[in-house]
Amino acid sequence: MNQSTNSTMKRWTVARPGAQHLMLEQVPVPTPGEHEVLVRVDAVSLNYRDIGVIEGKELSAEMPFPITPGSDLAGHVVSTGSRVTRFREADTVLGTFWAGWIDGDWPAHARVLGGSLPGVLAQYVVLHEDWLVRAPRSLDAAQASTLPCAGLTAWFALVEQGGLHAGQTVLVQGTGGVALFGLQLARAHGAQVIVTSGSEDKRRRVLELGASHVIDRTVDVPWDVQVREYTGGRGVDHIFELVGGENLGASLRAIRQGGRISLIGVLGEYAMTFPSVPSFLTRPVIQGIGVGHRRALEALVRAVDAVALQPVIDASYDFDRVPEAFEHLKRGAFGKIVVKVS
Repeated sequence: MNQSTNSTMKRWTVARPGAQHLMLEQVPVPTPGEHEVLVRVDAVSLNYRDIGVIEGKELSAEMPFPITPGSDLAGHVVSTGSRVTRFREADTVLGTFWAGWIDGDWPAHARVLGGSLPGVLAQYVVLHEDWLVRAPRSLDAAQASTLPCAGLTAWFALVEQGGLHAGQTVLVQGTGGVALFGLQLARAHGAQVIVTSGSEDKRRRVLELGASHVIDRTVDVPWDVQVREYTGGRGVDHIFELVGGENLGASLRAIRQGGRISLIGVLGEYAMTFPSVPSFLTRPVIQGIGVGHRRALEALVRAVDAVALQPVIDASYDFDRVPEAFEHLKRGAFGKIVVKVS
């Protein structure tokens, strides 16, 4: 793509692995090619995987250092290439996490923004028109920026793949961005939600968001035993497995026969282990969730507008305070951490 020499912008880059190498640099504003769109970035939502990218530990692809981190943007169209048909100037847009995954099965050519492709922690970005969707009408830029990864992951697990419906029970582990989207989307579909958390304050807050039951995972009674008691021995219909390691074994003991476990996070360990007998007895569907495609993000946007869903943002940081935002993310957040760019 070509670059304009008439104006400059700021963007965050990492020259080599390590958060200490994050730097704010001044570069020319890029110019869109024929099928590309120049977007002024209004807000960027941070994901835990961004920390792995910065530290050079992201497992999905080789990191082309130097790199601009960040995958989830909300912004508006400044200009378009000569052959762009999907957007026009001033449209409000979201980026898609997977560039090139439009619908159906994941294609081998799809790549991740802020991974094998440059990220979006910049004042302006140029993206192919196929990598964008229209933003919700009901959300501001900070709220909307939380949808492309965390929101879509929860939607893909519960709705696209899980067939969630009223009367079911969903269990989410922790209170991060994906977990709270799972809580909100499940409640919007008429399902009950159980949340596990080691924080008394966070357990109180998820009850205020509509959780039916909360479990203190730090007590002596295993959380899967408490789940069985709460569900009258039946088990839950859907589980967001966000911890990894041996925690998957507990998820298998908590799921109902034929229930669904979505493998989403690895907050504990990258390897997951579980005993075989519970899996034989409960016959679970165990699905890996790698965010989702553009068509599903468009469906999520419509749903957000329809039910007036309000994403949970723990804190917002100005653009020049990105290192502080990442430090907050490392400590743990209730919902999402957002960087306000414009």
